[in-house]
Amino acid sequence: MNSLPLNRRLSVTKLSSVFNNTVASYKFYWFISLLQLFTERNNKSIPIKDILIKMICNAWYPINFFKLSFGFSDKLNTNISIIRSILNIPIDISKEELFVKLQCTSDKQVNRLIIHFEQLVPYRFLSPWIKGTKNEIIQRSQFFENNCLYRFNNDGINSIEINPDWSTYLNENNKILIDYTYWNLNLFLQVRNPNIPDVAGKLIKPISRGSLIKQRNFWNIVLNEIETFNCIYTGKTLTVDNFDMEHFIPWSFVAHDQLWNLLPSNSSINSSKSNKLPLLDKYLEPFVDAQYQAINTVYRKQPQNKLLEDYLILGTNISDIVRTPLLDFKDKYYNTLSPLVQIANNSGFEFWER
Repeated sequence: MNSLPLNRRLSVTKLSSVFNNTVASYKFYWFISLLQLFTERNNKSIPIKDILIKMICNAWYPINFFKLSFGFSDKLNTNISIIRSILNIPIDISKEELFVKLQCTSDKQVNRLIIHFEQLVPYRFLSPWIKGTKNEIIQRSQFFENNCLYRFNNDGINSIEINPDWSTYLNENNKILIDYTYWNLNLFLQVRNPNIPDVAGKLIKPISRGSLIKQRNFWNIVLNEIETFNCIYTGKTLTVDNFDMEHFIPWSFVAHDQLWNLLPSNSSINSSKSNKLPLLDKYLEPFVDAQYQAINTVYRKQPQNKLLEDYLILGTNISDIVRTPLLDFKDKYYNTLSPLVQIANNSGFEFWER
């Protein structure tokens, strides 16, 4: 999405140029948060601090759960990490709970970290319409100079007021505007996370995770055929009635449920391993041995099983992958997983071993 709906009376080209030459994520999150609050409250006047809190809520999951890099000059990552530590906030807190918690906090350091983003972004956002110092922009926005998007109110709570000329446009095109901003944010973050899979899918907390029923059925075929299958982490024997599906490399990094990264494990592992990385020196070889058993077993029993296509990351066709000698199969797996694990570790994912 590289364009916005046009309007004869409004300078939409100025609005679309807001994200030109951005060096931090602030403008993206400022506009997304402003649009959300404008719609939620049906109010033209919005406290600046509420928009800043909403920015933190929107960036919370990409930073804390998916560990996306926002770049060296971006303080959202640092400030959010400190806020989370001070208030001991869980990663998976809902946006609504987080907003109330930050809005109500009396912690002076947390409030300073929130207000930090007020220094420039609300004023620089208006630069396509008004150029000047912070004070000049405040003053010149009072009469919506150049039909700018909003003005700054001296109302005791430090708020912005949406230009009435823009209100209808923002309401009618709210979803398009948010999608457009997320599209630009995705482009911005892809540059800063060049080796991270599915950056776009990591910008918003998913409402729910996908079901693993098909993947579990795939492994049921294996467990029914193999006399003894032990959990690679605990050594305990697994059966079709007593295993959980476990992502070898955390789902929060790979953001998919493909079988080449899934393995049956003891039910205690998901909670203890969580979104940590397995220690490859200890777990990679037994993991690959199990995968080799799985792909060969299912191919022998159900050669047309569509889920076998998940293993095409290892080669061009399934029959060739199945015929690969075990040592070569291990090399393919190592060459696939090792770089991913290193990138994930560089991004902040910690190693784990039982």
